[in-house]
Amino acid sequence: MTPGARVQAAIELLDRIIAAARESGAAADTLIARYFAERRYAGSKDRRAVRELVYAAIRRAGEVPESGRAAMVGLARDDATIAIGFDGSAHGPAPIVGDEPAAKAGTAPAWIGKRFKASDIDPAEAAALVSRAPLDLRVNRLKGRDPPAALGDLGPEPIEGLPDAFRLPSGTAIEVTDAFRAGQIEVQDAGSQMVTLAAQAEPGMAVIDLCAGAGGKTLALAAAMDNRGAILATDTDRGRLSRLAPRADRAGVSIVETRLLDPNREDAALADWAGRADVVLIDAPCSGTGTWRRNPEARWRLTPARIDRLVATQKRLLDVAAPLVKPGGALVYIVCSLLDEEGAGQAVRFLADHSHWTAEQPIPFGRERGPGRRLTPLHDATDGFFVARLIRPC
Repeated sequence: MTPGARVQAAIELLDRIIAAARESGAAADTLIARYFAERRYAGSKDRRAVRELVYAAIRRAGEVPESGRAAMVGLARDDATIAIGFDGSAHGPAPIVGDEPAAKAGTAPAWIGKRFKASDIDPAEAAALVSRAPLDLRVNRLKGRDPPAALGDLGPEPIEGLPDAFRLPSGTAIEVTDAFRAGQIEVQDAGSQMVTLAAQAEPGMAVIDLCAGAGGKTLALAAAMDNRGAILATDTDRGRLSRLAPRADRAGVSIVETRLLDPNREDAALADWAGRADVVLIDAPCSGTGTWRRNPEARWRLTPARIDRLVATQKRLLDVAAPLVKPGGALVYIVCSLLDEEGAGQAVRFLADHSHWTAEQPIPFGRERGPGRRLTPLHDATDGFFVARLIRPC
């Protein structure tokens, strides 16, 4: 592909991604994969170059751009080498007209910016949310405590404070390695590993992972428990939960039971666990503001109404979880959001409604935020998280 053809492909993809963001359609990665499945003539270098252009334009535009062309024109005005691609050739976009619309540079839609300010996220912290993320790994201690020798050539860097965590450059194709296929390593952001430590999981415990999804934190809990005890992994999303069993098999985990729940009917489905769990971990559905490094177009999908619905869901899940915790046990509340209404505010509300419960220090990472701790990309070099550890009275 010529430079012009690459820019035109990026414009076409951005048009699809912008439409999907407005209509709650497929994620950018899915749309990119579909686009190139229809264009098998594009080589790997072309696909990589187009993908980089697309994500550079997404990261640059805080507000949803008017069009894919406006997004790329904005990028071109920052980078003359991209502007050259607007060459009017047979497969390239028309030349840029002096006053044509261009997407403005920014971190987030203005209404989210106001909420960041209310949550003490300053502009530098916010800007780091759309930087590129590295690739973090967790060594599966069920299959050895050291990074596999096969990773040596990739140059894994240890992450301070996390003995099982290592970091590789963004884009490393880890899924094709023998170590990944053998279950010796799992892809998991360092921040995700840090907040999972708040469970203080130990062998023999009874643990519920209430919003397990595909099981990243479930597998980390099982490893911390040395595959001894019991973990109930639940979710309301059948597709995501179905991915946990094959992952557990690959990781050598046998203590996990999965259970599909009906939304708003969780109490009845979990009645047999009432008052039994040493730990209930809630990795609650949230706005995902802390994960924009990996999914930067997600900020175009948010609306105030959606956040209101998420906040209501988070409150309900906390109330569902509380009776499952045994006296003296812990409820660990996690969101990958930096908004206080989803994080510290929820923990404060829970403690106000459950007057005999207390909060204790969840992890030695991040910074104090209300009854818990907050991690940010700028301060901690991780995705953004809030975590609280709430203790039921004996």
